[in-house]
Amino acid sequence: MTTTPRTPVRLTRFAHGGGCACKIPPGELEDLLGSLTAPFPAPAGTPLLVGAATGDDAAVVALPAPGGGPAQALVSTADFFTPVVDDPYDWGRIAAANALSDVYAMGGHPVVAVNLLAWPREVLPFELAREVLRGGLEIAAAAGCHVGGGHSVDDPEPKYGMAVTGLADPARLLRNDAGRPGLPLSLTKPLGLGVLNNRHKATGERFEQAVATMVALNRDASRAALAAGATCATDVTGFGLLGHLHKLARASNVTAVLDTAAVPYLDGARDAVRDGYVSGGTRRNLDWVAPFTDFGGADADTRLLLADAQTSGGLLVAGEVPGAPVIGELVPREPHSVVLR
Repeated sequence: MTTTPRTPVRLTRFAHGGGCACKIPPGELEDLLGSLTAPFPAPAGTPLLVGAATGDDAAVVALPAPGGGPAQALVSTADFFTPVVDDPYDWGRIAAANALSDVYAMGGHPVVAVNLLAWPREVLPFELAREVLRGGLEIAAAAGCHVGGGHSVDDPEPKYGMAVTGLADPARLLRNDAGRPGLPLSLTKPLGLGVLNNRHKATGERFEQAVATMVALNRDASRAALAAGATCATDVTGFGLLGHLHKLARASNVTAVLDTAAVPYLDGARDAVRDGYVSGGTRRNLDWVAPFTDFGGADADTRLLLADAQTSGGLLVAGEVPGAPVIGELVPREPHSVVLR
């Protein structure tokens, strides 16, 4: 894999947040969206299979099957964010993998994407933007996904991502509302991306293990989950493991019991928390999930890591995925959505 020469420009200095930690806090987002309803009837013949009601990873629409062919579902999503690392090529790869992940989290495969680019054209040279786009193209190519152009704006803060369209089997979707008691919970990537990225932004230290994790596609994990018969999954991104676990448990009307000792972390993650490299997004995640979580005896650092705002994190699957650690299970609904043990 080719890499770019290291640029002296520190892209993360141009961002008020970093990666998925710059998301609107989940509680504020739910308040915003809660009062919105569709003002007109949905088009006939293309029913919405997954919409905004459960806060899932992408929208899914059933497509008609012309000529009696197999039914298909169209998966649609968009994701973009401010620089999470200083290297523009790596940022492009990370943002593309993160956007594609929403399709994999629904059990689909991406077909075509368009770039979303905001760039401070009078401040940062276009050579850096070219490297960002090159990174995105490389990841999309690895996913077998076309990139068919996109949209750009002049913006004082750089942002990059993709809008992605994919296809799925409507009878074999991965949904966050399909969990049921008795299913184990598997996590396909370790946690700690947020605190390592925050340390990188503050110090310039480069964490290869974090970059390698973020650019890794969730394609194989999605395929393995489907092959194992899973029907319930979500990806772990800006709301942290606890936030996405709460949303899954709430949508499925179950409680998630988390074995804190089984959760995997990246090397250096606990050191980064200990040294104070915790984003505001992570702290807001923890505040949001606190009323719905029984923390048991988990210490403060563990709570922060479990709420750590991930960028291009792994899949959280209700079911066993070969090679992925089992970190808990779903049980009948209790007073809390999530229980730590």
